[in-house]
Amino acid sequence: MDGSEAIKKAYEAILCSDFEQAIEWFEAAIALEPENAAYHYKLSITCARSNRLAMALQCASKAVMLAPEEQSYRFHYGHLQAKEMMAQAEGLLDQGYNQFYLAAALLREAVKLDPLSVEGRLLLGFVCGELEEYGEAIIHLKEASRLNPQHEGVKKLLNEYGRKIRQMIGGGAEPG
Repeated sequence: MDGSEAIKKAYEAILCSDFEQAIEWFEAAIALEPENAAYHYKLSITCARSNRLAMALQCASKAVMLAPEEQSYRFHYGHLQAKEMMAQAEGLLDQGYNQFYLAAALLREAVKLDPLSVEGRLLLGFVCGELEEYGEAIIHLKEASRLNPQHEGVKKLLNEYGRKIRQMIGGGAEPG
């Protein structure tokens, strides 16, 4: 058996929704052809879909190392790094307000790595709003809205922070 046969078996397992078996077949392909960046990339995708973020990151990193010119590998790796940073930021938010500045720094880096992440933009917008950095919050929320115009959470925060800015400029409560 060669690597391409193992990859075929992995895809058969995916078609049967047996992702654990697919991972095993991808790993078998890598054992047969360890320098094949595409195999590491494919394993990374399956691991990410199976909520194995650490393993997905490791495989994506290896794919980028083996084929640094491959833009799709670099984008995927950045997406996974951003996902990890967002999870770390959420953990910081659970620790209380004193961790919000560190969470914001992580989220700023996450949206650089994955500029198409609505969730990253929404979370960063929320954190900036909680830190009363409404201008930056609105920038990120408008970008999230551009990416997903129907997202109700984004709309709600945009309205709330817009109202707070108007109140600050107007020097008090909005007219009723």
